[in-house]
Amino acid sequence: MEIYVVRSGDTLWNIARRYGVSAEELAEVNQLQNPALLSVGQALLIPREDAQYTVRQGDTLWAIARRYGLSLSCLLGANPQITNPDHIRPGQILRLPLRGCAQGEILVNGYISSASAASLEAQLPFLSFLSPFSWRADSEGGLTRDVNVETGLSAGYGTANLLTVTNLRPEGGFSGEIAHAIFRDTAAQERFLENLEAALSAGEYYGLNLDFEYVFPYDRDAYNAFLQRLADRLHCLGYLLVTALAPKTSDSQQGLLYTAHDYAAHGKAADYVVLMTYEWGYTYGPPMAVSPLDRVRQVLDYAVSAMPAGKILLGVPNYGYDWTLPFRQGSVARALTNTGAVTLAGQAKAAIEYDPRAQAPFFRYADSEGRQHEVWFEDARSLRSKYALVAEYGLSGLSFWNLNSLWRTALLLLGSMYGVEKLV
Repeated sequence: MEIYVVRSGDTLWNIARRYGVSAEELAEVNQLQNPALLSVGQALLIPREDAQYTVRQGDTLWAIARRYGLSLSCLLGANPQITNPDHIRPGQILRLPLRGCAQGEILVNGYISSASAASLEAQLPFLSFLSPFSWRADSEGGLTRDVNVETGLSAGYGTANLLTVTNLRPEGGFSGEIAHAIFRDTAAQERFLENLEAALSAGEYYGLNLDFEYVFPYDRDAYNAFLQRLADRLHCLGYLLVTALAPKTSDSQQGLLYTAHDYAAHGKAADYVVLMTYEWGYTYGPPMAVSPLDRVRQVLDYAVSAMPAGKILLGVPNYGYDWTLPFRQGSVARALTNTGAVTLAGQAKAAIEYDPRAQAPFFRYADSEGRQHEVWFEDARSLRSKYALVAEYGLSGLSFWNLNSLWRTALLLLGSMYGVEKLV
């Protein structure tokens, strides 16, 4: 797949003609609500098997290969005219084999709390794991199913369901008190394990996805001990254990989100670990990229030093935020889908910019009341930069939060860069 960035004067029809595809297909692939409405700076995914790239000053073959999610050997194989990989010149035309040269199979997890059957079926071919969100644990070791997803569809696509358990309160919000009780109360912990085993034994799930957040710092050792006991029990029964971790950059990082999440302990006990590499830009914070690539790299640099890279699933956000300016502490950003962000930019006649450090798109606009807004979201370019990290760091794969809204760009781009490993 190739990515085209809209320029002034472009229309969907002349872009389609330029690449030899239909405007209808281009609109469908990119989920354009109004095909006549394009924004300068908007990234479009072009459904082509191959593409051309013109070498620019400062380019290297390695950098070009990484940018497009290709191996260096794949790029060289498609360009036999290159006799010395260290010598390419500006203006030289390279062939980019965007299909048929994927970098092997990876594992892909998707969290989901609500979706139509049609949306789910469109996404299941691209998933190794489906993690319906969620079953809630309570302080007495009980489990309450709070899932509105048709998990029975997964088997037909070779996708394994994971029973996702959280320490969410019934009214919402993660609870350190719930986690504390399960870790410290022997009776509550035993009831939790018995209830978990009963839920798994129904045959609907392939394993457990444990997402305990806001764990008290003083419960770190108790969490680790519980985690090892949980892993031993699940493995004896033939189930996988996947855990979710906050994005840390060192073991000593302090804070309610971080201290009790011991990367080394999770890397030892769990089969796979989801790194929640998003929410730098968040509902109550100032405007910024949700998942800035420079911050993600810092997390990965630490993570691969603390656990096997082959156990890591890199978190990818499927959403963005709209902030009202000027930002004031206590104000609330509006969440929106990535396709919704592009539609908003078109309606507001706003040009989309791209931050090279964060590798993320953003734009500013004024609403009907004259208030200024700033929107950060994800597009094909930001996705490609994140997907490429899997091969670069030798990770196991990716994990989407969340798949409630269908985003074809994410799926098609994934399929062009990697195969998806199926476990059932």
